[in-house]
Amino acid sequence: MSTEIKTKLSQYIAREILKNPKRVIKDDEAIISSGMIDSFHLVDLSLVVENECGVRIDDSELNEETFDTIDQLAALIESRK
Repeated sequence: MSTEIKTKLSQYIAREILKNPKRVIKDDEAIISSGMIDSFHLVDLSLVVENECGVRIDDSELNEETFDTIDQLAALIESRK
């Protein structure tokens, strides 16, 4: 899995969503099920993934099963490349 992708995702969430650029989000830390991000931010994050990584995310994939951790996000991105 690309460390670069994971780092970019973590930094984006910390900086743009949590408004805390010093916050470190672990690769296996729950971001949806923990309540760290809400559904509005989830849509924003999916758009960033699509634009920055060039992959398509279906609305049905915006859930805890496929999108809850940086590891899951990175795996989804890698599977689409």
